[in-house]
Amino acid sequence: MTDEKRAETAPAPSNKADPTWAELKPQMIKLALELGPLVVFFVVNSRADIFVGTAWFMGAMVVALLLSWLLLKRIAVMPLVTGAVVMVFGGLTLWLHDDTFIKMKPTVINSLFGVVLLGGLLFGQSLLKYVFGDVYKLKPRGWTILTLRWGVFFLFLAVLNEVVWRGTASYLPAKEATDAWVAFKVWATMPLTVVFAAFQLPILTKYAPDPSVHPLAEVIPPMDPLP
Repeated sequence: MTDEKRAETAPAPSNKADPTWAELKPQMIKLALELGPLVVFFVVNSRADIFVGTAWFMGAMVVALLLSWLLLKRIAVMPLVTGAVVMVFGGLTLWLHDDTFIKMKPTVINSLFGVVLLGGLLFGQSLLKYVFGDVYKLKPRGWTILTLRWGVFFLFLAVLNEVVWRGTASYLPAKEATDAWVAFKVWATMPLTVVFAAFQLPILTKYAPDPSVHPLAEVIPPMDPLP
């Protein structure tokens, strides 16, 4: 084959830079640390009960935050706030021996995030930028759209959690209701959040300051995976 033909058949260079392992590694660590406490909670609850699971979950969450600091040299705002709420509601669950508190935790934390994000927009502030400005690089319009979508989604998760835990408690025996709610957290809320985050990828691409920057490495969502 002549040099001219090789040049003709050679693939055209891509304008988008593929994410490297160095770029993906911190995001994979972050995702693993966020999923870890949920997996611990699910396994221990299935082998024991909600109260033992809550105690293990609280310990796993502390370990995850410490590992985040050691491995990533930072603790993101949302996991930190979530951790504080989990400690309060988990502590109340164990102290009063009432699993209502741990089941209401997602409602409280998602409502808090949703109200804060949407409230910020009312005052012309895209607050998501202040939390994830070092991760996502977007134009102002992109931040507004992303903040609005996540604010609405957080409120949707809050309502969905109330419907599921109260609905299962009304129609199922206590243990079966708790197991159904925990399964919902693992097999419904988490996949739903990941899918929603993936659908935000066009926003990250469309409103990126530099269109050549590949946004895939930064698609890990600001999610609340903890029960």
